Amino acid sequence: MTRPARWLAVALTLAAPARAETLRDALAQAWAGNPALAAARARQEALAQTPEQARAAGRLTAAATGDARYDDLGYGRAATAGVNAALPIFTGGRVPAAVRAATADVAAGAQGLRDTEAAVLEQVVAVYAGLLFSQQAVDVAHVGIARLDRQVEESRSRFGLGQSTLTDVAQLEAQRASIVANLADAEGALATAQAAYRAIVGRDAGTLASEGDTAPVLPRTLADARAAAEEASPLLLANRRVLDASAARIDLARADGAPALDLTGGYGRGIRSADGGWRGFAFEGNAGVTLRVPLLTGGLVAARVRQAQANWRADRFAVDAAAREAVRGADSAWAALTAANTRLAAGIEGLKAADLALKGVRAEYGFGLRSTIDILIADQSFRAAQLDVARARSDVLVAQAGLLRATGRMTPAAYR
Repeated sequence: MTRPARWLAVALTLAAPARAETLRDALAQAWAGNPALAAARARQEALAQTPEQARAAGRLTAAATGDARYDDLGYGRAATAGVNAALPIFTGGRVPAAVRAATADVAAGAQGLRDTEAAVLEQVVAVYAGLLFSQQAVDVAHVGIARLDRQVEESRSRFGLGQSTLTDVAQLEAQRASIVANLADAEGALATAQAAYRAIVGRDAGTLASEGDTAPVLPRTLADARAAAEEASPLLLANRRVLDASAARIDLARADGAPALDLTGGYGRGIRSADGGWRGFAFEGNAGVTLRVPLLTGGLVAARVRQAQANWRADRFAVDAAAREAVRGADSAWAALTAANTRLAAGIEGLKAADLALKGVRAEYGFGLRSTIDILIADQSFRAAQLDVARARSDVLVAQAGLLRATGRMTPAAYR
């Protein structure tokens, strides 16, 4: 590329308006770099090692041994070295039960990770919606001040022509001062929202996109939402996996009272000091079978079995409670989204009416058919309607995220 061409490309890049940040951008950034998610994923990776640890109890193990000693009973200095190995042949079901329990724990942890991911993404949507509303509130205040500035100038001109009074000018200036105060509050809320966004997403936000984000795929009916929650709610699925682990731990407790059989073997050699030198013994090997049969445990095994059974019953009731909670969460999220959509539709209609009323009052004011009070009331109603629509749009985003989480669908892919 020639130098003029490069300069032209740079100029066009600088002149092009920056693309507004979308909700999908924020979700993708948090998904890739949120530290809470990274910590939860690392803990799940650690938990995923427990089944392998449980399997190790049924595999061949070997260890090298050695010792050196001195005594005054005629042997003097001596040392031995060897290798011992053991292979479990029968464990009474301990290893399979431990593996099942650990595997179920990993599955429960995976569902817990899903819920953590959904919670973080829901927070991203909440801070995005809050920041979007704050940015729009600041814009509404700026536009309102500019509009009243023009109205104040017009009122002063009319006063100079004897068509209005100082009272009209003062009323408009008082309204402007009120909007300036609102602007200060909005800018303070904007700074707070930007800090919350930075903490969750991991970067400063630019101008957020108020339109054009693809709506997430949501259940069409309340019945669909309930069915999805019962099928895919992370907390419900986690409780079911915990119940599977509890069932396996009953078998593990019973296995403590079962016999165990190991194949063992060893190979080694010893040396000792004699007649001013070292004398080595012949190499020695051994192999055998070790059987362990618990005869009396003082009631320990029976107590552990009863304890495991009680824990299983508790976990079963927890599954029932989680199922009810999943349905309740779907119902609540559906109601919240329905209300938010209704408020948004009503707000849009109200904004259209307020815009028409403001334009009409201003036109009638020019013909002397309306007073300054009428303009102030119409202007205030229009700004309130703008804020109502902005707030309702933010509420819809939050309610959509709540429904996605309640139905187990809260992932970045839900917004593509």
